[in-house]
Amino acid sequence: MIALIDYGAGNLTSVRKALTALGADFATPARPEECARFSAVIVPGVGNFAATSALVGPWRDTIAESVRRGTPLLGICLGMQWLFEGSDEAPEVPGLGVLEGRVTRLRGDAETGLKIPHVGWNALDFRGTGRILAGLGPYPHVYFTHSYAAPVTDACVAATTHGETFAAVVERGNVFGVQFHPEKSSDAGLQIIRNFLDLTRSLSTSARHAEAEC
Repeated sequence: MIALIDYGAGNLTSVRKALTALGADFATPARPEECARFSAVIVPGVGNFAATSALVGPWRDTIAESVRRGTPLLGICLGMQWLFEGSDEAPEVPGLGVLEGRVTRLRGDAETGLKIPHVGWNALDFRGTGRILAGLGPYPHVYFTHSYAAPVTDACVAATTHGETFAAVVERGNVFGVQFHPEKSSDAGLQIIRNFLDLTRSLSTSARHAEAEC
């Protein structure tokens, strides 16, 4: 079962609809300690990075421990930014820190002539092979709405450009993130969520086998 984290900044309604359409079992835990019974975690989010301050403390510690145990984690939009060390949008609020780097504001307006926030459909430029991108053709279009973005690091498996190139999809081990909204990105977005569900099953099986061998 998937834990869909509600910290007051997530677009839970559309994510729930997408998960339901794909036949996924999910629930929204009311307390951090409930996360132990879930096989995967999704952290959605829209708005200012300051909203993630609601996760500082027990939620952050519990999700970090789940990741260390091998539980698959997917961050969506603001939830992906939270995977990094922090954001210039709210410098005092720490990110989860499972990926290196900081989130910065996109260059726009007078600098590039492009509007910020970045709202609309952009193509994904694949960087290497991302398991969460399986089954997608070249340069699939997905829907973005954001003003801040994560850097392109070795965790980036797909990038896009709006004034500058930034990480659109990240993946490292059991940690995944997408800057866009897959639940609003038509067939390509549903395929990405489907891939995460498939990875959840395979990674959870591997983790159970590893525990059994210890």
